[in-house]
Amino acid sequence: MYVAVSTDCLPELEMPEVVEAFVDLEFTTVELALRENGSVLAPSRIDENFDKAIALARRSHRLEVCSYDVHIDATGEEFYEQFSAICRLGKATKVVTLTIPSGVLGTPFNEEVERLQRLVELAETEGVRVAMKSQIGRLSEDPETVKVLCDNVKGLGLTLDPSHYLCGPNPNKSIDKIMEYVFHVHLRDSKKDQLQVRLGQGEVDFGRILTLLSRIGYNQALSIQAAPMQEFDQRSELRKFRLLLETLI
Repeated sequence: MYVAVSTDCLPELEMPEVVEAFVDLEFTTVELALRENGSVLAPSRIDENFDKAIALARRSHRLEVCSYDVHIDATGEEFYEQFSAICRLGKATKVVTLTIPSGVLGTPFNEEVERLQRLVELAETEGVRVAMKSQIGRLSEDPETVKVLCDNVKGLGLTLDPSHYLCGPNPNKSIDKIMEYVFHVHLRDSKKDQLQVRLGQGEVDFGRILTLLSRIGYNQALSIQAAPMQEFDQRSELRKFRLLLETLI
């Protein structure tokens, strides 16, 4: 296992400035969040600016890119077209794992299975893989639903974010049975009533999470997903988080 950091941790910076900031903080691996932020890495712009998107993603050359965290605003067929372009970007930049949200609560189960199957098929044609993220307010907020979805969609994995199980409506449900599906990991510190708190003030048992990951032979990234908190220096917090995780690995 190794420590990574998401570009969402310093949202005020654009590429390549955010990469330089992470290099200064002694990170070696980065996760790129693909959002509608006006850059050529925005999902709606990747296809028409494909070569530029590749070049911008590769401008993180001082850091290894471990994953794309995909946020597509489009719906219908346009959603799948943008996702397909991101799959091609993953292949071109040698990024294997794409993290996506699962359907919102209330989405019919069969409808979600069909959607996820289509995404997995699109990804597999480009040699990349799909991981739905643990997320409150979506089908993936329940570990049991995660297991059923992964069992029904061959090739689908999970981006495990334990905070969304600690703070969500199913805090007493074990996550042990979904560990086998973990493709990627997002981490922050949290309390049962607060999704993010300052590192060390929460209840996330990072040691136990790493032990569970070790049992399944997980050897991929532990990606820090801590949003800035106004009262604290974000760069200092990220440095402390990196040092803590490196100590536990």
